[in-house]
Amino acid sequence: MYSLILPLGIINLVLAAIQVLSGLRIVKVSFKVHKYCGIALGVFAVLHAAIAIIFT
Repeated sequence: MYSLILPLGIINLVLAAIQVLSGLRIVKVSFKVHKYCGIALGVFAVLHAAIAIIFT
């Protein structure tokens, strides 16, 4: 489980970048994609934080 902290952090970084870039209309995505990326970002951020808190 400890080895999942870094990959989840990288996934969060990518999802956050997609959210910001699509919110600024630099990257054109539909609202549905933007919404699902936001939900995925929330889920992965909670997993990332929980694993980091428990195992460090």
